[in-house]
Amino acid sequence: MFLIAGPCAIESRDMVMHSAETLKQVCERLGIALYFKSSYDKANRTSISERGVGMEAGLQILQEVKTTFSLPILTDVHESWQCAPVAEVADVLQIPAFLSRQTDLLVAAAQTGKIVNVKKGQFMAPWDMRGAIAKIEASMPNNATPSYTTLHHAIPPIWLTERGSSFGYGNLIVDMTSLVKMREYGYPVVFDATHSVQQPSSQTGVTGGNREMVPHLIRAAVAVGIDGLFVEVHPEPEKAISDAANQMRLSDVEQVLRQALAIEQVLKVKG
Repeated sequence: MFLIAGPCAIESRDMVMHSAETLKQVCERLGIALYFKSSYDKANRTSISERGVGMEAGLQILQEVKTTFSLPILTDVHESWQCAPVAEVADVLQIPAFLSRQTDLLVAAAQTGKIVNVKKGQFMAPWDMRGAIAKIEASMPNNATPSYTTLHHAIPPIWLTERGSSFGYGNLIVDMTSLVKMREYGYPVVFDATHSVQQPSSQTGVTGGNREMVPHLIRAAVAVGIDGLFVEVHPEPEKAISDAANQMRLSDVEQVLRQALAIEQVLKVKG
């Protein structure tokens, strides 16, 4: 099981560097491959509010993380023209859930030759992800897998991420059978624990959430079987400009990961 983790949004260089250093130390102790994640622009917002430092400054900070800590980078792309410049820094391009059917964006991301992580839309069934897979497979350079020279280990070029499904207004629910179903498609399946506890538009102009449920969902998903875990973390979540209600506290990450690894080990023993 690999880990995708970092602050939801790049708020400052110092915060991002501190988070990256802490996460790397935790993952080295636990023997987990880490992909550092943070977004330079939160384009999908409930209302007009802070979005981050922007692409140019954000990529500079992510490049510093990559160089300083020798970590592979994952970050979002929102428009097709962003894919090429972002791919100069990022090892994994992430397609946001609300854009998971956008053909031009999927094609542009695939054409960079980098790994593409597609977050399943809250409105999509797991089998709908076969369409995204087909678009990416058809658009990869010579249908070749991307280079893994900067990564911890070889891993397929497409990832599929579960992040909960819409349930009425302002609620998400995680269908654990979705994890099982998507694994049938031959690519790594990731569980996004922190976005799965969001409560969209539950507050006035702000998305709410319940971070207390994150460890419970992580344990359940690992027990079902996943290849990767996605967790957004922040040194002081209450002060975060994005996802303040559902990001995990940075200091809590190691304990939760130890529990996840213990469950994964039990599954390995049972075979």
